[in-house]
Amino acid sequence: MKGRIAVLGEVGGKRAAALIVDGLLDDFLIDTDDDKIPAPGAIFRAICDRPLKGLGGMMLRLPGGTGFLRGASGLRPGQPLLVQVTGYSEPGKAVPVTSRLLFKSKYAIVTPEAPGINVSRAIKDEEMRVRLLEIAHEIGGDDPSFGLIVRSEAERASNEDIANDITDMAELATAVMGDTVGSEPELLVEGVDAHTLAWREWGQVETVADAPNAFEDFGVLEMIDSLLAPRMGLAGGGYCYIEPTRALVAVDVNTGGDTSPAAGLKANIATARLLPAQLRSRGLGGQITIDFAPMAKKDRRQLEQVLKTAFRGDAIETAFAGWTPLGHFELQRKRERLPLHEILTL
Repeated sequence: MKGRIAVLGEVGGKRAAALIVDGLLDDFLIDTDDDKIPAPGAIFRAICDRPLKGLGGMMLRLPGGTGFLRGASGLRPGQPLLVQVTGYSEPGKAVPVTSRLLFKSKYAIVTPEAPGINVSRAIKDEEMRVRLLEIAHEIGGDDPSFGLIVRSEAERASNEDIANDITDMAELATAVMGDTVGSEPELLVEGVDAHTLAWREWGQVETVADAPNAFEDFGVLEMIDSLLAPRMGLAGGGYCYIEPTRALVAVDVNTGGDTSPAAGLKANIATARLLPAQLRSRGLGGQITIDFAPMAKKDRRQLEQVLKTAFRGDAIETAFAGWTPLGHFELQRKRERLPLHEILTL
């Protein structure tokens, strides 16, 4: 099963989407279907509640909950403010939000109060960049209160599709940015569902399978069962465990029956290459602590390079904290998704 295949369906009544690349699950998205859990990208008119001076932030009132905004200087309690959800919060904690709104679609991102028109650096062809800039200037104009970023996927789109996308996002941004008056918090723009997010973020795919039995036909249900299990097999007989705890996500790598001198390095490299897709699909973020299989210290540099290369194409922000005194490797990953096992029990 070669190529990129987007499979759309439902799991437990929740919309879901699976990206299969060359027969392997590369990404999995699923809705929460819980109105009390705002999805990243949702936009609210929030009401400032109380400042947290020690943290330099402000607690906000949201519909049915609270939000936390960093860098809240100049704000006062009772003031309405437009904010956008940036990620999921841990149970019992405030929802993280930002006042720098982004209106993102497949081909363009409108950036209110951040003027300027730019084209993604991933587009290298100069003639293509000129074409996209011409479209952006023609549609977006030179409004000093709005900015525009043309995304890399626009390279494969028609002029009409790009223009329509920019127009739709600009109109939505104009409507939302004008809705700042109100004494009560209100949801203005919902976060996108799994199917829309797949269309927006997965780029070019050879096949889109959305028949009623698509998940069964492409083996997605079995892939989901594998994601819910902590053990993941590796090429060469090794295996690793990916287990979320309250404090962190623990990854434990083992060589299995391989007793060759290079067994540890081989199992570690195999884990590093698979880890981004596994964390994405399982919806895991926060602190990631990896207990790699034993290997020579001289091999650490090679393993780090493999790990950074693997995460380079991952859209979810991940910081490399490095090696600990005990020989573990730590990552810090943005909580853009809820853990899959939690969603399926909602």
